[in-house]
Amino acid sequence: MIIEDSFPQRSEQWYQAKAGVAGSSSFDKIVTSRGEPSKQAREYIYQLIGEKLLGRIEESYTSFAMQTGIDREDEARQLYELVTGQEVRQVAMVFKNENRSVACSPDGLLNGKGLEVKCPLLKTHVKYLLDNQDLVSNYFHQVQGSLWICGFDTWDLMSYVPGIIPLIITVERDEKFIAKLEVEMVKFLKELDRVYKELMEKV
Repeated sequence: MIIEDSFPQRSEQWYQAKAGVAGSSSFDKIVTSRGEPSKQAREYIYQLIGEKLLGRIEESYTSFAMQTGIDREDEARQLYELVTGQEVRQVAMVFKNENRSVACSPDGLLNGKGLEVKCPLLKTHVKYLLDNQDLVSNYFHQVQGSLWICGFDTWDLMSYVPGIIPLIITVERDEKFIAKLEVEMVKFLKELDRVYKELMEKV
């Protein structure tokens, strides 16, 4: 685990550091929840190669709901600290190893575990409160991928909307899925490198 905290998330350095790096929030494009190769893998390879050439990740559309979630993240993190009594360390990225080909951008690191904060629409938060597993399943790849990258046994997943009781769930490692993720990741990174070299020979 290589922690990068010399710059903040969503800074220009962060956008540059993420270029061409397979991120945990996109692991569903590499492997399915059943551990099978994803049909989106080829398109994701093209995306990462494009980022390598561009030197930064491509800017994407940010909806009002997405921006609201981003704006509420600090507030949610502070509430998490208040509720749990744990201090959250903010970092830019965590790389799996020195190769820096795989990474996650957690919303916080704690003593031996990580934190992922979601600030959804009100109706979605209520749905999560009624069915906790809905939150877990929606972010299964991201959380399990982050657990694999960081080597932790647990990861806290939080849903937050101002004025409503928050939902905090501790997710444990799914060793069977992580074993399959590792296998598919090796294949994916090997193919990513091959296609990139093939392109470089043609340009």
